[in-house]
Amino acid sequence: MSLITEDKNNESNGLIKRLGKYQLWLPNGKYKTSFVILAVLFCFSALYTALFTVPSDSVAVVLRFGKFSTILPSGLHFKLPLGIDRVHIVPIKRQLKQEFGFSTPGATDPNQNVTINNNIFFTGKRRDVQLRNQLGETQMVTGDLNTALVEWVIQYRIANPKNYLFEVRDPAGTLRYVSESVMREVVGDRTVDEVITIGRQEIEVEALRKMQALASKYVMGISIDQVQLKNINPPKAVQASFNEVNQAQQEKEKLINEARRDYNRIIPLAEGERDQRIRAADGYRLKRVNESQGDALRFNALFAQFEKAPEVTRKRIYLETMQKVMPTVSEKIIIDSSALDVLPLLNLTPLKGQ
Repeated sequence: MSLITEDKNNESNGLIKRLGKYQLWLPNGKYKTSFVILAVLFCFSALYTALFTVPSDSVAVVLRFGKFSTILPSGLHFKLPLGIDRVHIVPIKRQLKQEFGFSTPGATDPNQNVTINNNIFFTGKRRDVQLRNQLGETQMVTGDLNTALVEWVIQYRIANPKNYLFEVRDPAGTLRYVSESVMREVVGDRTVDEVITIGRQEIEVEALRKMQALASKYVMGISIDQVQLKNINPPKAVQASFNEVNQAQQEKEKLINEARRDYNRIIPLAEGERDQRIRAADGYRLKRVNESQGDALRFNALFAQFEKAPEVTRKRIYLETMQKVMPTVSEKIIIDSSALDVLPLLNLTPLKGQ
């Protein structure tokens, strides 16, 4: 029994000696304050990394140990701290856009304009590279083997955030390449005159349809809302010639419009005068026909009375005829068979005229 008790005491003493080495690191030691501070910082860091807020126009795609976990809506949410859960904010309700051939000053979206190599440090050189890249985007060959500088804008939204993040390595860059390829194809099917003048709307509709088809085929998670053409110009080397052609076309359109204006002014007037003359001729025709019919009816009626009393009718016709004829004769001589000399008649016509 004494040996067993002695062994237990020796074991207890050894344990106490080993614990004494770590006494300085225990909270009861002189590093108690540091330990408490580290514990508080750890808890604060865990709490800070566990809470996050999603904007109203976005959703949060949560990855747990690098694998897709869930999609959270807008608002305040909790995730596992210390890098266990990672969150990607995707603006699904915001309308994004990409510009080709030009850049809007002050744009905050890095995918809105053509990308520039970050290894270029000098601002002036970066600007030159950007201009060259934009010019390269706009240079296109039309169907009649002419060249045109086409500037356009596409507006799109992120329809499926999971596909947008994980199905394509660089969805915004891929969309840019798809848009440029489709626009070159559509422009290459038309003449330069159609591209510059009358074919703009057809190009926009066809390009939108083909871009959306390719975006769906590549499972990019993107919905393209609009394709809008901006400035379309010929190359600078032939721009003067194109301007002359455009001026000639505008002059032609001006002359055509002036001719149409004169046509619309003269032709209706002539047609109105024609209709007026036709109506006047119809009225004269009806008048003459009615007068002729009236004269015929009058003659028939007079002839019927003549057959009943020829002498009376003959005398009446004679008197009526003389009544119409005598006022038109300026000099009148009345001869009586019983008179020996000619009886002069006072000329009353001048007096009547005075």
